[in-house]
Amino acid sequence: MTRKVAVLQSNYVPWKGYFDLIRSVDEFILYDEVQYTKNDWRNRNRIKTQTGVQWLTIPVRQDRLGQKISETRVVDSRWAARHWRTVANNYARAPHFEKYAAMVEAWYSEAGACELLSDINAFFIREVCAILGITTHISSSRDYELEGDRVERLVGICRQAGADVYLSGPAASDYLDETLFTSAGVSVEWMQYDGYPEYPQLFPPFAHGVSILDLLFNAGPEHAAFMRVR
Repeated sequence: MTRKVAVLQSNYVPWKGYFDLIRSVDEFILYDEVQYTKNDWRNRNRIKTQTGVQWLTIPVRQDRLGQKISETRVVDSRWAARHWRTVANNYARAPHFEKYAAMVEAWYSEAGACELLSDINAFFIREVCAILGITTHISSSRDYELEGDRVERLVGICRQAGADVYLSGPAASDYLDETLFTSAGVSVEWMQYDGYPEYPQLFPPFAHGVSILDLLFNAGPEHAAFMRVR
């Protein structure tokens, strides 16, 4: 029986494509034992507002070059209350806001007590997976031995996880050497993010690349109809 895995850095309340990737594999490995990068998706994401797409950013401290995502700490615990207020103010009129509001507010309350960015991201990802009905096993790269360059590390994780197939996002096509995977008995498949249908969304024009919260508040229990993997 084929065993498929994906390995990806944690993101803050990711967009729908991130969760489609998770649903597509048997094991999803949060790859936070790598360098934290500024101005990326690790500590921020976007929502829709009346004035356009707006960033929500968790304030973190980068003490040194090469600091891992797993080592990155929050510098102001008030971020969670601020983010929830912004989310609530902008989605209060969404069709399914009331259905999820108390739950999402509770998520922010719990996440606000976390000191590490990785813990915050993993918490949100697992909670959203539960709502979406995603049962994929989610693990951490800390559970694996990491050796070699960035591609060799991925191959090593796949071998240790007993994977036959590695599912990669399209952004890795610039550097991923598929022959290293093939030599290890692992085939590479590529996730595609085109072809998503639009759903009724507040504040047009439509934007696909926003947090999954947008889909939940706008589409509610019909969210699966607007995902690519079900």
